[in-house]
Amino acid sequence: MTKVGHIYLIDDDESMRISLARMLRELGYLVEDYASASIFLEKSVPVSPAVILLDMQLPDMTGLDLQERLLKLGRKTPIVFISGQSHPHQIVQGLKKGAVDFLFKPFNLEELLKAVADAVDFDSRQLKRISLDMETRRDYASLTPREREVCGWLVKGLLNKDIAVKLGTTDATIKVHKARVMEKMHADSVQSLVKKYLESDLENHALSH
Repeated sequence: MTKVGHIYLIDDDESMRISLARMLRELGYLVEDYASASIFLEKSVPVSPAVILLDMQLPDMTGLDLQERLLKLGRKTPIVFISGQSHPHQIVQGLKKGAVDFLFKPFNLEELLKAVADAVDFDSRQLKRISLDMETRRDYASLTPREREVCGWLVKGLLNKDIAVKLGTTDATIKVHKARVMEKMHADSVQSLVKKYLESDLENHALSH
């Protein structure tokens, strides 16, 4: 059976790479292995959920350099660093920039499998979060300009009558707008509207459009 999960293994130590890849494939992961960061950048196609098992010291660039490049490219695949002799500042840097774990050679199988499973799980959740955000943003884009204004005031906690005063209209009109906002945003309460609005950062999204 195939586990749901893709592993990009980047390590210049050939025997280590081959044995790790074989073992992970036997456990049901889809594994692509690369001897250098540049081959990985050139050949790999981003899929999700996935994890990058990345050796810290590679011949062409350090693991941190590759992490930096991936951030610039907008690739959010979680990284688990593998390291023979890392310096504390490298570990701190890697974690600060979002690595999910560090494994030190020689590591045991349990540690590796836990790190991989956690990273794949993290990527699944990240994927779900992104598709939820896209849905919410699509819903928000379907609102009319006036409905967006009403939505903004609802999120700030104003009541229908207060919004009516702000927008120079009647309570009854705001009621209609509010009903449309709730329906289009698939929100069953103002609380759930607020949650969606904040989680998907609609305020900044609205400003940038």
